[in-house]
Amino acid sequence: MKKVLGWVLLFLLVFWIGTNPGQAADVARSLGDGVAQIFRNIGTFFSELANG
Repeated sequence: MKKVLGWVLLFLLVFWIGTNPGQAADVARSLGDGVAQIFRNIGTFFSELANG
């Protein structure tokens, strides 16, 4: 059941990217920016922790 659901979700994702490439690129860019911000914040935290 999980395998079938995974294939269906993958198909829907590919279909969505194929039909809305601009919107899909915006979503991917937003996710990438969010992940980058998380790592920047972690780096700032440890830098401030080390500097006292």
